Amino acid sequence: MNKLQIDNTDQLIYENEILQLTVLGGIRLEGLDRMRITVKVQLQKSSRPPVRHNLDLYNDTQLEKFIRKCAEKLEIGTSVIAASLSELTEELEKYRLNLIKQEQENLKPKIKQLNLAEKEAAETFLRQSDLLQKTNELIGKSGVIGEETNRLLMYLIFTSRKRQQPLHVISLGSSGTGKTHLLDFPPFFGQIYKPSKPH
Repeated sequence: MNKLQIDNTDQLIYENEILQLTVLGGIRLEGLDRMRITVKVQLQKSSRPPVRHNLDLYNDTQLEKFIRKCAEKLEIGTSVIAASLSELTEELEKYRLNLIKQEQENLKPKIKQLNLAEKEAAETFLRQSDLLQKTNELIGKSGVIGEETNRLLMYLIFTSRKRQQPLHVISLGSSGTGKTHLLDFPPFFGQIYKPSKPH
């Protein structure tokens, strides 16, 4: 039964045969040197009111005072509460490290893997004698209207990222003319090159 229930990230529940411990508001991912929580401790199958408190599980002084408070209010031994809080801390550490790992995975760039049919279609398209013209037509169909020369030039500059010395481009225009939209526009620009701050 000793397992952390994580269905609701704002209400993590840990239970054993004697106690139910609920972490209200979840936990923070930053600051691995502390484990600040708001916890509700209650006896299983008991009408006694639960004990609620916020504390740092890594702070021995706070933890000892809280254990004594729970023992007094719930009328059970301090060793039971201490063991339960220790088990809760272990489970919360594992849970937090898993969340951090997932967050780091989500930050990694996503690389699209083409299937065989997509690879064959791409190779057929790239073998066309009028490749630049066809590419420009597709850019237009994707929503970038007009500026045929400039849009193709910008596309070619963006694809130079594969070269040892990639090219750069500065996009000038009045406010509200669509510079940011152009650089983010899928599928030709936003998926090829994502500048931190367009000019």
